[in-house]
Amino acid sequence: MDSAWITRMRWRRRGAWMWPAFVALTAVDVVVLHALPPDGDSESVVAAMLFAGFWNLIAVAVIAHPVGAILRRARRDLPRFVARDYAGTWLVIALAAAMLVAGLANRSTVSTDRAAMRDAIVRAVAWIGYRAPPQFRSELRLASTVTIEAGSLYRTCVPSTAGHQTFCVVVNDREPVNRSVHFAGYEPNAAFATGLE
Repeated sequence: MDSAWITRMRWRRRGAWMWPAFVALTAVDVVVLHALPPDGDSESVVAAMLFAGFWNLIAVAVIAHPVGAILRRARRDLPRFVARDYAGTWLVIALAAAMLVAGLANRSTVSTDRAAMRDAIVRAVAWIGYRAPPQFRSELRLASTVTIEAGSLYRTCVPSTAGHQTFCVVVNDREPVNRSVHFAGYEPNAAFATGLE
């Protein structure tokens, strides 16, 4: 009886990593998702916590059982609960690695898009400063830009001196610099952005 209890405790100790890994890696995932979101350029801490918690919970509560059963076929000496714990631990580790890789891959995209937006703003402000009526040229510091298509299409507007009208241009980063800016009307970006949603 004592040796069976000792053997069981030894297996318990060896297979008791799933829940500590779940807690620790969920916290790591939240930090990673917030700092390096896999989609878009930002992620709130609450959204990151919900996303990481949901997928890690699915991994340990749902997927760990069948993966543990497969592991037991390869290693018949493992008790069922130990195989499930091993599977759950490796699943949350794999999820953490996948989130990190996705975040790093998206980071380069975000950096490229931000650089394209900065370039578009420079082009738009230069064009407006050269071609717009005087009441808009004096307000270039108040230019606002919205993204139409990340990495390529941007709309920049400058208000008039009186603030009753805006002068807008669209910048297409895919076109040559001398032909990339086009007049886009007087509708302010706030109204235009509502139509994009």
